Amino acid sequence: MRARRKERKLTQSGLAKLSGVSLGSIKRFESSGEISLKSLLNIAVVLGCEEDFLSLFTKKHYASIEDVINEKS
Repeated sequence: MRARRKERKLTQSGLAKLSGVSLGSIKRFESSGEISLKSLLNIAVVLGCEEDFLSLFTKKHYASIEDVINEKS
C-alpha cells in the first residue's frame, strides 16, 4: 500500500483525509500490516485497487487433485 500511495504522490495525511481512515490507522497499517477490513477497502478505493478484492473469492476451490485433472479434460 505504501508503494501505491507514493505512486499517487499522496502523503499519509492526504490518504487519511481522502479515505476517511485515521492517520494513526494508516501509519499502523504501513508499519505492521494491521487494519480493519472496512478501512482497507476505503484505502483501496482511494488508491484505485478495489478491483483486486473482486478476485479474492472467485478462484475455484478444488477438493482433490482428481477434480483438477477432470476439469482439464
